[in-house]
Amino acid sequence: MWLDSVRRKGHSIENLYAYSSQQNTRVPLLSVATVRNILETGRIRRREHFRTISVLCFPAPGVLASEVLMPAQSKLENLKKNLPPGYQLVIGGEQAKQVDGFLNLAVVLLISLVGIYLALLIQFNNAVKPLLVFAAAPYGAIGALIALAVMHTPFGFMAFLGVASLIGVIVSHVIVLFDFIEEMHEKGEPLERALPDAGIERIRPVMITVSATILALFPLALEGGPLWKPLCYAQIGGLAVATFITLLLVPVFYSIFVLDLKWIKWETTEHQQETVEAEPAAADPHLASARVVQERL
Repeated sequence: MWLDSVRRKGHSIENLYAYSSQQNTRVPLLSVATVRNILETGRIRRREHFRTISVLCFPAPGVLASEVLMPAQSKLENLKKNLPPGYQLVIGGEQAKQVDGFLNLAVVLLISLVGIYLALLIQFNNAVKPLLVFAAAPYGAIGALIALAVMHTPFGFMAFLGVASLIGVIVSHVIVLFDFIEEMHEKGEPLERALPDAGIERIRPVMITVSATILALFPLALEGGPLWKPLCYAQIGGLAVATFITLLLVPVFYSIFVLDLKWIKWETTEHQQETVEAEPAAADPHLASARVVQERL
């Protein structure tokens, strides 16, 4: 009697239908699943001393857990709200590990940003200039998100890792630009001349390094599979956007901090001005003689 009832229940399960949320149709359960009767020792599974019932899902190779849960997120939230008292719904597995990885990586990123700021603070001996170095970092993150959206790539752990590593590359490019501006400041060049010169002189090394990095990432992005594609696309989009922002907007921000906000002092001594004026005169003797004649007149 008991065995016959179990068999009848198994037969009724085989006649069930599965509903498709995308096409609003139903298909036989046997077309997408296999029903088998297996004898198994009954046991109570616990998680953190609470009785649990696990619903497992094994995505196809190359499919992220976030892609599987995203369409059902609203239904899971409604189910979580309507659970009886004493029951709770917890998402585990790969999704839970991904969330924990995001939190750990965010903490590491924050610590690294603080370390970079302290290093720049010691180097520039100024509390405002390190903020200008970080000015292009948000634009690089925006470029990375745009690249992921264009390539229809989900934002997962590897994409977040690409954005985190992207910040260090952007900061290194801005430091190259700032170093030239500080050299011009020490030589006594005026601000209006030092900023364009910095962009013109440093555009070649910055473009060479960025182009080499982007070209090297393309083969890995095309053939690296679902693991490396998010990281490569985030790096490519972020570097492409942040390079133009670094060469165009960072000098503008620097001039605003010097001329408008007065948070950075740009002082030129009289001796430095005389040295700057004497350099073109030494290079062109006719210009020097013309100045002497003008002074005598």
